[in-house]
Amino acid sequence: MTAELVRGQNHPVSQSRVEIRVSAGTPVLALASLADEQGRFSGNGMLAHPGARSLPGVRSPGELAERHTFAVDLDEVDAEVHRLGVLLVLPPGGPVRFGAVPASYVAVAEPDGAEIAGYTLTGLDAETAVVALELYRRQGAWKVRAVGQGYAEGLGALLADGGLPAPHAAELAAAALRTAARTAEADITMPTLVGDLRAPQSPAQAPAPAPEPPDPVPVSGHPYAGTPGPAPGGDTPASPPTISYAHPRRRRTSTEPPEPAPRAAALHEPGQAPRPVAGDASGWSMEERLYNQVWGMFEDLARTVAAYRSAVEFADSRMDRELDEALSDPRHRLGGSGNAARDTARARREELVAQAQAVLDRDLAQLIAESEVVEPALPAAYARWDNPVWHGHRTPEESPLALRLGHLHLPERPDLRIPMLTRVPLERGLWIDNGRTGSEAAMTMDTDRLRRAAMDMAVALAVRLLAVHPADRFSVHVIDAAGAGSASLAPLVRAGVLAAPPAAGATGVTQTLARLTRRVDLVQMALRAGAPEDLPSDVDTADQLLIVHDFPHGFDDRAVTQLRYLADEGAAVGVHLLMVADRDEASAYGPLLDPLWRSLMRLSPVPDNHLADPWVHHAWTFEPDLPPQGSRVLDQALDRVAEARRTTRP
Repeated sequence: MTAELVRGQNHPVSQSRVEIRVSAGTPVLALASLADEQGRFSGNGMLAHPGARSLPGVRSPGELAERHTFAVDLDEVDAEVHRLGVLLVLPPGGPVRFGAVPASYVAVAEPDGAEIAGYTLTGLDAETAVVALELYRRQGAWKVRAVGQGYAEGLGALLADGGLPAPHAAELAAAALRTAARTAEADITMPTLVGDLRAPQSPAQAPAPAPEPPDPVPVSGHPYAGTPGPAPGGDTPASPPTISYAHPRRRRTSTEPPEPAPRAAALHEPGQAPRPVAGDASGWSMEERLYNQVWGMFEDLARTVAAYRSAVEFADSRMDRELDEALSDPRHRLGGSGNAARDTARARREELVAQAQAVLDRDLAQLIAESEVVEPALPAAYARWDNPVWHGHRTPEESPLALRLGHLHLPERPDLRIPMLTRVPLERGLWIDNGRTGSEAAMTMDTDRLRRAAMDMAVALAVRLLAVHPADRFSVHVIDAAGAGSASLAPLVRAGVLAAPPAAGATGVTQTLARLTRRVDLVQMALRAGAPEDLPSDVDTADQLLIVHDFPHGFDDRAVTQLRYLADEGAAVGVHLLMVADRDEASAYGPLLDPLWRSLMRLSPVPDNHLADPWVHHAWTFEPDLPPQGSRVLDQALDRVAEARRTTRP
């Protein structure tokens, strides 16, 4: 039985030799692309086209036609290739857009046999090139995913979006189209195949998944913040800000290839889902492989839920249409046949929803199994506070790749929680919102409890940052002008790990900001001069974290200007900002502080669905990661940090 996919949905591919069949409503150029785990193209051997039809594991068609067949041997695909895409392109001189021709249909099938999964590309309009579907590796096995991502600017834009430099992408696209045109001219005397190319209709499509950006998608301000117009990351005031899980740019310190991922495919019986393996993604270390695996789980959950919601929406809309047709037919108003028509429409709807639910349950079960394997294997920087890894944790010799802020989940399966990781060093400041305006959960809490929860969350993040960095590579400063956060700050003060006692009053605010502003200025000047070693001896070269509590209490106009300067310029030279504040309390400054709030990643100390993924833009519920009630894990981590600092001091 063929699995009819909707956009974003995936399906297992259990055999290595398959065919990819294309039935288009007009002659098209059909290409195959090879990409890495992040979907990025590289080199010249990444596109199978009429001028270079064969790549390891795939052979593409060689001419413009309405029907195409790709021969694929997944066992022959290079190990570094994680995604094999099927691209359809309208040639020059033909139809000007996919929206003007019948919908194309693509299917993965057994060689000369039955189809495994099929996908109808509906919903296209001005696009002239489209990624129809992709075969991709997941836990050592292969799956097919319906993509349907189109590009109005054509093949060059598609290739550039995959990471090729724009001139190279345009040149490669032009060469492929020229070769296809020459082939079509040479074959002009050949008979043309004409037939009924209308493919079976599949459920309505989910919103097109956002292409993975070449640069990280920034997390913009929360919608309630009142940002006028589109936010810097492409978000609108009505949509949640997107979460960036893009891989950080790290310099490779070795010319050796990345460590291979475990072969999960060898651990399961044919026809069964592969057993999950922690670290099955590619990477240069286990830490990097686990980071990439969390990325994959995040994307898989986003897309499978999008496919389910799309299928349910289609089932509802079809039922409504059939009910309208039944009620508008005079024959159904006589003899009770209208009731039968309504019952039939509802039964069809329930059947479609049941099919979608079965696929969702299958994918969720696999992700839950993977989460149960991955979560215990995470390093301390990624792990929950209740993970046993913290019991044996020691101060590391190198800084981490990323840091856990909390976890994310969707309403379809609240117990399946994906770690929310942010890159280290922090490229953006963090804002823990202790106000009651921006969250339904916050509005139900007592103000004092909410403020204490926000400060406890800030302290837990500070402890995690201290614990996962080398002893001499991270310093924490605190501004608590009114002293309202003293109870939460007590563990940091007791352990003696702060760079200075918490700054109180207007004088403390001024001195702390002046000290950090001077550091930013001096480091910037030293870097511009190419002489970072010439910094004054009193400049702390470790990364700095400034926790600001109860802003704007104790701040004057000059202090506010310095804080904005640190938010804008500090991260690039190792000074990072963590605000614990209620935006409404700073409303007297008006729009002056809008850029400050937009520059920070807003987090909530209580569950709140204000963040979105970069693929299908679901609203995800964020929950902070806090130590279990009564646990001493924070104190133990701080004791180790303090001991490490004592032993490393000259």
